[in-house]
Amino acid sequence: MKPSPTSAARRQLLQTGSLALLLGLPHIARGAAIMAVRVWPAPEYSRVTIESDSKLVTRHSFVPQPPRLAVDIEGIDLNPALRELVAKVRADDPNIAGIRVGQNAPGVVRLVIDLKQAARPQVFTLAPVAAYQHRLVFDLYPAQEADPLETLIAEHLGDNPAPAVSATTAAAPDPLGELIAQQGQRPATTPTPTPATTPAPSPASAPVAAAPPARPRADSSPSRQTDRLIIIALDPGHGGEDPGAIGPGGTREKDVVLKVAHLLRERINAASIGGNPMRAYLTRDDDYFVPLGTRVEKARRVQADLFVSIHADAFTTPSAHGASVFALSQSGASSSAARWLANKENQSDLVGGLNVRTQDRHVQSALLDMSTTAQINDSLKLGSVLLGEIGGMAKLHKPRVEQAGFAVLKAPDIPSVLVETAFISNPEEEAKLRSAAYQVQLADALMRGITRYFAKNPPLARNRTV
Repeated sequence: MKPSPTSAARRQLLQTGSLALLLGLPHIARGAAIMAVRVWPAPEYSRVTIESDSKLVTRHSFVPQPPRLAVDIEGIDLNPALRELVAKVRADDPNIAGIRVGQNAPGVVRLVIDLKQAARPQVFTLAPVAAYQHRLVFDLYPAQEADPLETLIAEHLGDNPAPAVSATTAAAPDPLGELIAQQGQRPATTPTPTPATTPAPSPASAPVAAAPPARPRADSSPSRQTDRLIIIALDPGHGGEDPGAIGPGGTREKDVVLKVAHLLRERINAASIGGNPMRAYLTRDDDYFVPLGTRVEKARRVQADLFVSIHADAFTTPSAHGASVFALSQSGASSSAARWLANKENQSDLVGGLNVRTQDRHVQSALLDMSTTAQINDSLKLGSVLLGEIGGMAKLHKPRVEQAGFAVLKAPDIPSVLVETAFISNPEEEAKLRSAAYQVQLADALMRGITRYFAKNPPLARNRTV
C-alpha cells in the first residue's frame, strides 16, 4: 500500500531529527551571518568590532615584530561585510596601520590587524545587549601609555608632548603578510602561533592608584614654577559603541554632550582662578567608548580639582523636560527618578562593551566606594551653583541637586557632579540640544558655575606647579 502524504512527511521529519542528533546542531546550522563591522580609533586605544547573529569562535596570536594581531574566525566564509573592514581604517588611526582579510581555509577567515606601534591587544566576545547582537571585539592598546598630566602641562606651556615610544614598522620579513596578499585566496602556509602576550588590564578593571605626586620639570626657571594648574575633568557621557539616549529625531546623546564639552573646554583653557591657569581634561575627546571606572581613574590620574560629567537625559515619556544636576549618594537615591536614571547610566559598560575577563575588579570596586562625606558635601556645593546658572538659561526638572549611586561620581577625593543638560527624549528639548546657540549657552552657564564655585571654595594648595 502506498504511504499517505502525511506518513511520508512524518517519516522525513523523524529522519531529519535523527540526523541532527547524529551530527550535532553545529553541523546542521548555517554559518554565522555578519551584521556589521566597525572601527573606533582613539589615542588611548583603537577598537574593532564584528557583530554577528551568533557567537563567533576564534583563535588569535600576537606577533610583536612588526606588531600585528592575527585572528582566525571559524565557521564563516569571506563575505562583503568582512571585506568592508579594510576600508574602514582611517589614515589617522593612532594604532591601526591597516587590516587584511582572506579565506585561510574552508570555513575559516583570517584577519590580520597591522599596528603602528607595540601593543597590548585584548580579544573578547560580548553577549547581545540593547540594539546589538553578538559582538567580537579587538581592543588594541599601545604598549606604552602617555601620561595625561604631563600632556596637560606641556599643552599649557605651549610645548609639544613627547611622542609615544613605538616599535619599528620598517619593512621586514612578514610570515603573515603573504597569507592574505590577495583577498579570497588561501595562503600556502600557516604561521606558527606565538605565545600570547600578557593582556592589557581592562580600562575599567585596573586598580585606581592614588593621585601621583607632582613631577618636577627639567625647565626650572622661576617663572615656570609659580603657576598652580587648576584642572577640571570634563566627562562627555557614553561614546563609541554606546550611543547613549537617542531622541525622536535621531539625535544621539554621545554627539551632543561631546560638542558641549568641547565648548566648555575652550572657556576653561582661556580662564584662570586667582592668577592660576585653568586647564580642561576630557575623559574622551572623540567618539569612542570609555568604561565608567576608567573615567574616574583618568580624573584622578591628572589630579583633577573638579569632575563634571555631561549627559542628555531620556525618559519613557516624551513630556519629561528640564535640566538636572546630580551628586553621589551613599544612602539611597533622593527620588525614584534619580534611582532609575542612575541604574540606566550605570549600564553604560554593558552597552559600550567591557571586557569582564580581567583581574582586580574587586580591588577597584573597593577603592571607588571610598567616597567620603566631605567629597559629597563639596559635590553638592558645586551642583548647586551649576544648577543655579543653568536655571538662568533653561528650564529645570527639579529645583535642587538630586543624589543617587552613579558609578561615574565615585572618585573619593574629587568633587563630582553629573549634569543632565535636557531631556533628549522630549522633541522640543532635542531641537534645542541640536542648536549651536543652545550648546553655547550651556557651556557659558557651566563655566559661570565653575567660576562661582571656586570663588567660595578656593582650590586646595597643592605641590603641583608648572
